[in-house]
Amino acid sequence: MIHPTAIIDPTARIAPDVHVGAFTIIGPEVEIGEGTWIGPHAVISGFTKIGKQNKIFQFASLGEVTQDKKYRGEKTFLVIGDRNVIREFCTFNRGTAQDSMTCIGNDNLFMAYVHIAHDCIVGNQTIFANNASLAGHVIVEDYVILSGFAGVFQACRVGSHSFASMGSMIDKDVLPFVKVSGYYAKPFGLNTVGMKRRGFTVETLLWLRRAYKVIYRKGLTVNEAIKQLQNMVSECSDIQYFIDFIQKSERGIVR
Repeated sequence: MIHPTAIIDPTARIAPDVHVGAFTIIGPEVEIGEGTWIGPHAVISGFTKIGKQNKIFQFASLGEVTQDKKYRGEKTFLVIGDRNVIREFCTFNRGTAQDSMTCIGNDNLFMAYVHIAHDCIVGNQTIFANNASLAGHVIVEDYVILSGFAGVFQACRVGSHSFASMGSMIDKDVLPFVKVSGYYAKPFGLNTVGMKRRGFTVETLLWLRRAYKVIYRKGLTVNEAIKQLQNMVSECSDIQYFIDFIQKSERGIVR
């Protein structure tokens, strides 16, 4: 299962059934779980922990030190969950002393040339299209889709079930369920196509549209919008997610 040209540090812990392709390099303190497939010419540096049944394609670079200038050689980590697909030339960096870890969840698709910078957190079931990139300390929640060449600024949060169109530059937090587009990104309604695919009911979509209009179409301040949204929670519990997300936002939301 391990090609004879692969170079593997003796301290790496690799499950017996892991496939390692030609000329791949696996550094010290790397852990790789059962059923994972690694193609040729990949580089996996320590301290990186990879879960089960992942597919890592050629020329991916995982767990290399951060590009952040404040990094001073601290022991930091990259943790990747299960069943992720990581395509060609993806680069996932370890954390810095500030947060110590970059963390990737389960069942994500990262297309070619995706970059995940230091201290990012990516949830489950996301899709990063070609060349999508995260700066440091970004949080991307579950079921998010970032289209090709989309970029997210430092310390932004991208809410669950949201969608960013091609080339979007996101410099503020993106509300859950919302579509954004542009440089800099602006809201363009709900991600209704994705939400229908994931089983959201017609009634839920109707209430979330009403909530969206309260936030974006009535000219209200954020605090005024929250007061109106609170009156709608009894009809649709997902609106509480809107409220919580806005209240926790440190950068402000895309508007």
